[in-house]
Amino acid sequence: MKVKKISITDYDYELPDSRIARHPLVERDSSKLLIYHNGKIKDDTFHNIGQHIAPKSLLILNNTKVVRARLRFKKESGATIEVFLIEPIEPSDYALSFSSKKKVIWKCIVGNLKRWKQGELQMEMEGNGGRLVAKQLNRLSEGVEVEFSWNNSSMSFAEIVEKCGTMPIPPYLNRESEEIDGYRYQTIYAEPEGSVAAPTAGLHFTPKVFESLSSIHVKPHYITLHVGAGTFKPVTSDTIENHEMHTEHFFVNADLVKKLSHNSEPVVCVGTTTLRTLESLYWLGVKLKLGKFNGNFNISQWEPYELDFQLDVGEAYKALYEHMRSNSIETLSASTQIIIAPGYEIKTCDALITNFHQPRSTLLLLVAAAVGNDWEKIYQFALNNNFRFLSYGDSSLLYIKKSI
Repeated sequence: MKVKKISITDYDYELPDSRIARHPLVERDSSKLLIYHNGKIKDDTFHNIGQHIAPKSLLILNNTKVVRARLRFKKESGATIEVFLIEPIEPSDYALSFSSKKKVIWKCIVGNLKRWKQGELQMEMEGNGGRLVAKQLNRLSEGVEVEFSWNNSSMSFAEIVEKCGTMPIPPYLNRESEEIDGYRYQTIYAEPEGSVAAPTAGLHFTPKVFESLSSIHVKPHYITLHVGAGTFKPVTSDTIENHEMHTEHFFVNADLVKKLSHNSEPVVCVGTTTLRTLESLYWLGVKLKLGKFNGNFNISQWEPYELDFQLDVGEAYKALYEHMRSNSIETLSASTQIIIAPGYEIKTCDALITNFHQPRSTLLLLVAAAVGNDWEKIYQFALNNNFRFLSYGDSSLLYIKKSI
């Protein structure tokens, strides 16, 4: 499998520290926009994006909400233990866990773990006399199983986290979370809680941008993929064969799958998470069509390359929708570990809205899969024209190169 032999050093570039956006711009939609179409590059401002998208296009966005996942406990010894929420274990359903008013169990990453050998961690809540207690249950291969309980049964776990936690801004910002991050490291359409990183392509959207898109009959449609901490995981191996992709959970409504199954308009994905979701839906449809579906709605890292099967996109969506309908599944709950890298043919999307990503990252590999070797030209243009990079940086609209 050629894709496994891709050397990550081929997807490297020099990113000066001064080009990393540390804070958001005053206005979300005042960010720069790079447009790549048919090998040509131009720039504009994000609030004009409607001028660069075909009328009646399907705009697909990820409406996940970032939670205040960093919980900092102080021990009597003075040591600070940071417990970082990764994913729910019991209940394992995100919505049920966040709505719970009794104890919950989460997989967490614990900072300064050597100082928390045993016993409970406690945090007093300001203003209401409440107390949050964290109890270490088990060490996992990647993290710790932690039980959370609290003494105020009128509060849900979502309210506890909102009150006690801080925003998990990206590590490369090299700063503490600030008040502005509470609402700017969040899309304006965020709803279901569960992410520990923002789907940053959506941060540029404003009500005015949606109005301008509506005027050309471009309507928003939403999927939910909870972005995990693994999105920041660097590729440390020489080739991507030895890089293990993180698993992320996503949710898609049957009505959207049905719409996609007979859609003939261009599809514009807002963000890499949305693209990964649609491609995963496609492969679930392929598995159903081939009779290879084993009951688990999951796409593993290399599965699409191993299946290597060509099926019309609409047919794949149709197979998935029919399965959902016959099994009374209103909302598909699934997970994906898919790695999209050069050599992978993107099938479900015509254009991708995305920020500018870190060197040697799986996100940059996805961009290269979308635009081929022109990724270097695109990133050089951005560097030469004072674009801001990474989560709080500027945006791009990349029309995907299709193989003939």
